[in-house]
Amino acid sequence: MVRDGYIYGLSLLAVAAALAWATGTWVWSIVPVLLAGFFLWFFRDPQRAIPRGEGLVVSPADGLVTETVRIETPQGPRQRISIFLNVFDVHVNRSPIAGEVTAVRYQKGKFLNAMNQECAERNEQNIVTVQGEGMEIVFKQIAGLIARRIVFNHRVGDRVERGQRVGLIKFGSRTDIILPAEAEIRVKTGQRVKGGSSIIAEIPESELAVGVTTQRKTASASAQPEIEEGDQV
Repeated sequence: MVRDGYIYGLSLLAVAAALAWATGTWVWSIVPVLLAGFFLWFFRDPQRAIPRGEGLVVSPADGLVTETVRIETPQGPRQRISIFLNVFDVHVNRSPIAGEVTAVRYQKGKFLNAMNQECAERNEQNIVTVQGEGMEIVFKQIAGLIARRIVFNHRVGDRVERGQRVGLIKFGSRTDIILPAEAEIRVKTGQRVKGGSSIIAEIPESELAVGVTTQRKTASASAQPEIEEGDQV
């Protein structure tokens, strides 16, 4: 269970006990006890079997696939999968692939209904880029109408594993994942997925080889010392 569950749950149970002691009856304690049970259940964090294999991308969240679409970005064409989380879904987020966190950007915004397509750009969100396994993946933790807090537990430069717990969105929300254009989507609109265990896409082996080569060249270039004018070579 996520720590927040104990905080909310035990606090409400304490309130229930205080009400029972003050009033001499458990009647007034029913509501806080029910709320405590909800929070303890909401912040559950079940174990998941993480798929193994080259080029697999797993779902970053539990929920309902509401859209699979091709989009245009400043970096070129990409594919986007949108996953809606209602209040009954597990809200722990997981890394879609193994790799290095290369960017984390928090964007202030509105709190539109997470089912609204405009929320992908206009809502408050945390945008994370992970590079590894021959690909670059971007996933967004998007606040919804009820969700008001996004938690991400890693920093740029951290190593994450496929299916590893990386954060949390409290209450109803949405998670988007931006994939390479050549990715083969393995889910459909209306399908339910589980974070860390459901395979949502696969990158062809030929594209993985190209991606690995590109990443190595980028890493090699960044490792070279910068030579300023006047330095001797």
